[in-house]
Amino acid sequence: MTSAIDISDSDQPASPCTGICRMDEKMKLCIGCLRSMEEIAQWSAASESDKHAIWQAIRQRRAATFMSAQIA
Repeated sequence: MTSAIDISDSDQPASPCTGICRMDEKMKLCIGCLRSMEEIAQWSAASESDKHAIWQAIRQRRAATFMSAQIA
């Protein structure tokens, strides 16, 4: 899966956007960056702390997605 560079441990987290912007109707997440519509809408005004939290949620979603794929 293509993904943005994750520099989420730096002072200025990079946007997780991969340019593949399409919402999965079942998961209610963007298939490119694994963010919810709410997270996408909040990103530009989010604090550093909130951006780090979004990145953490993305990492957890990636791990869950990977695990689901391994089981299937």
